[in-house]
Amino acid sequence: MWLREELLKAIWHAFTALDVDHRGKVSKSQLKVLSHNLCTVLKIPHDPVALEEHFKDDDTGPLSNHGYMPYLNRFILDKVREDFDVQEFNKMCWTLCWKKNICTKSLLITENDAFKVWCIFNFLSEDKYPLIIVIEEIEYFLRKLMETMGGVWSEEKFADYKFHLNTNSLTAWELIELVGMGYFSKGMNHQTLSLGISEVFQELILDVLKQGYMMKKGHKRKNWTERWFVLQPNSLSYYVCEDLMEKRGNITLDRNCCVESLPDKDGKKCLFIIKCTDKSFEISASDKKKKQEWIQAIQTCIQLLRLGLPSPHREARQRRRELRQRQHTEVEDLVVKMMKLQAANENKQRQLEAMKEKMEEAAAKAALEEQRRKQTQLDLHDRYRLDLEREKMVRQQMEEQVAQKSSEVELYLQRVRELEDMYHRLQEALEDERQAKQDEEAMRKLQARLLEEEATKRAELEQMHLQQQRMLSQTEAEKQELVAEQLAKERELEAAMLHLERLEKERQGALEQYEEVSRKLERAANKTRTWKDKVAKHEGLVRLIQPGHKEPQRITNWGPASVTDTELEMRKKSWQESKNQGAQPQ
Repeated sequence: MWLREELLKAIWHAFTALDVDHRGKVSKSQLKVLSHNLCTVLKIPHDPVALEEHFKDDDTGPLSNHGYMPYLNRFILDKVREDFDVQEFNKMCWTLCWKKNICTKSLLITENDAFKVWCIFNFLSEDKYPLIIVIEEIEYFLRKLMETMGGVWSEEKFADYKFHLNTNSLTAWELIELVGMGYFSKGMNHQTLSLGISEVFQELILDVLKQGYMMKKGHKRKNWTERWFVLQPNSLSYYVCEDLMEKRGNITLDRNCCVESLPDKDGKKCLFIIKCTDKSFEISASDKKKKQEWIQAIQTCIQLLRLGLPSPHREARQRRRELRQRQHTEVEDLVVKMMKLQAANENKQRQLEAMKEKMEEAAAKAALEEQRRKQTQLDLHDRYRLDLEREKMVRQQMEEQVAQKSSEVELYLQRVRELEDMYHRLQEALEDERQAKQDEEAMRKLQARLLEEEATKRAELEQMHLQQQRMLSQTEAEKQELVAEQLAKERELEAAMLHLERLEKERQGALEQYEEVSRKLERAANKTRTWKDKVAKHEGLVRLIQPGHKEPQRITNWGPASVTDTELEMRKKSWQESKNQGAQPQ
């Protein structure tokens, strides 16, 4: 639901444009046309009878906006619903007022760009009339515009502009002139400036939180088609391309929706799904980074809807206004404190002046007394000169009185000087007392903190002492266990040493037996070798003549052999068996 204050800002521009004499009054015929146009764009049934009934006391003369506001609130704004086109509403109000205030021919921007800057002004301006935009919101808008265009923000340049600005605010037409003259966008071409204004307009006015190309799976054909998606706080719309001319659908977001990541399938990567009450939408992003950004942005919108919060830009605008209000309140409090301090200072000054006047009066009295004393002395001197001999005793008394008066005057002057010195010392004492109170307060806080730290440290030391006692008792027990374990290990070591010595002796004996057996084995091997040689010679020389069939004789280097091949094989086998039998006993 659009806030009534935002609708009133655009209507105020239209009403002000109709106020030709700048007296805050518009004729009834113009109000009829304005009301009819407002009802048309806001999709509200127009009731001309209600207008005539409301202004029945003045049928011909001009009507003030104070008389029109009750009618506007009761018969138009109270009936506004969410089904109207806010851009058409803003365009209608813009058409009524822009030609009377600016001329786009002298600017670097088009009439459409000026309209977008006008809408941004209405969004960022204060809720006070006449409408103005403060210097903080001007800086916010220009920063965002330069960031969108890829430019570099210059603090020095803006500080210079702010210094030469007579007031810390601008009207809508002054803001359009500032952007259109290109004071902060030097070096940028017209197309870049126009694109920057459009992007800021979409972000702030249309609440476009994110936009870009992605692939969407169809519900009927199940095919994947590339679409241009535009995310707003309560919807995700998709178009054929980024010119937003041909809209293909809209995904309505509410507190029951959710967005989840999907694994890759059907040859598509970076998938995620938006689950709504009636249906679900599968979408494929270009890469993992874009996928995560879209999921995070959609989750943020759903969370805002669940919490009932406005869009991020409206919430940020409200926070900036609250911050400015707090700063203004702090400044007012500071001014009040300064005024109180100034009043106290003036009171002290008046007291000092009163004391000074008293001191001056005392000095004047002392001077008058001195003058009187001198006059008395002169009179007495004349009288003494005439009656010197006759009144010698009287003269002595008078001289004593004069001396006494002189000492009293001196004492009085000394007292005046002491009062001045006391006044200075009193001021110093007051200053010392104030400083002593501050030091005493600091020492009291320090003493309290030290006492608290001392109590904490004492508790920690007591805890550490108990832990040390427990650790000492535990260490003593462990020490006794270690001593017992060490004694047991020493006994085991002695037994192991004895066993090792016994094994060493046994190994020595076994080694000697092994050497004896090796010598016996070597002697037996030598005997066996000698015996084998004798047997071989004997078998070669002796050949038994036995009956049998004739076989081919074996031919050697010395002629026919005395044995056949079969006999030679049989002898080899018997020799091998005898060899094996002789090796087993060894």
